[in-house]
Amino acid sequence: MQTILVTGGAGYIGSHACVELLQAGFKVVVVDNFSNSKPESLVRVQKITGLSPTLYQADIRDKQALSDIFAKENIDAVIHFAGLKSVGESCSDPLNYYNNNVYGTLVLLEAMNEANVKNLIFSSSATVYKESTINQYAEDFPLGSINPYGRSKLMIEEILRDVSTADKINQSATPWKIVLLRYFNPIGAHESGMIGEDPNGIPNNLLPYVSQVAIGKLAQLSVWGDDYPTRDGTGVRDYIHVVDLVKGHIKAIDALDAEQFKNGACKAYNLGTGTGYSVLEIINTFEKVTARPVNYKIAPRRAGDLAECFANPALALAELHWQTEKNLDDMLADAWRWQSNNPNGYE
Repeated sequence: MQTILVTGGAGYIGSHACVELLQAGFKVVVVDNFSNSKPESLVRVQKITGLSPTLYQADIRDKQALSDIFAKENIDAVIHFAGLKSVGESCSDPLNYYNNNVYGTLVLLEAMNEANVKNLIFSSSATVYKESTINQYAEDFPLGSINPYGRSKLMIEEILRDVSTADKINQSATPWKIVLLRYFNPIGAHESGMIGEDPNGIPNNLLPYVSQVAIGKLAQLSVWGDDYPTRDGTGVRDYIHVVDLVKGHIKAIDALDAEQFKNGACKAYNLGTGTGYSVLEIINTFEKVTARPVNYKIAPRRAGDLAECFANPALALAELHWQTEKNLDDMLADAWRWQSNNPNGYE
């Protein structure tokens, strides 16, 4: 049985990953400082699976804590989710983002290197891509983010590529095997309705905002711009069910034994559906699926928002043998089940 260390394992994506990993037969060790997550999520993971991850409450910037965990647990691979993730907050507090995301990853890599654990799945983002006139983004597109959150992810990708390259130069006996997974827009929740997205304060992402308006927690949704060159004037994005997303991480662990990683490598893969939906399509489909009205208003465009952006997921299909299984109705129905069962999140 392989043991997987999951940093940020109590968070939105991390908790769903714990469910899928446990159900797939892995032993799971979680490190989380609960700065943007709740211990209750892991209690729910145990209820869903009948299995408990081993939990260490620690910060990934605490080198001694990480070294102790690697000494105690026989870790085979790391899935690295721990990080701050709000674009807006990163613009107002960039130092915190670089300290938490970039420095935290450096400390984690040092601890992994000393423990000779060199299998890593990194939670990256589509925000690492430069703006493009081509709407469907492939892994070989030019990189260059327009905000501190995206730049922190891009810096980490560059560090990981450098670490991998150095191993080849030094002909390391145990080379780094690194998968960079570039997420598009994860939404939805586990079909049980027991775990889901529970943002601190006012949500930054569209779907939790929509569902909090539908349940009456927030008064109104602002749709930022209806004059984009898209089919209905609102921004188009690639939304992916969180369970499909985390299954991509299990496929990535499996791929570490494949030919392309035999001598060590650092490879990026998009995780998205390859289909874009507009903001108004999300709202209208949500209303149809849930039979709940969503009060919204049209507001001026926000600086930095793209008209359209969705994934080319062909490489993940070819090399990871991964593809999405859930459609937009599934994503929105599951998001609403979580929200309606837990109007105040995990509180």
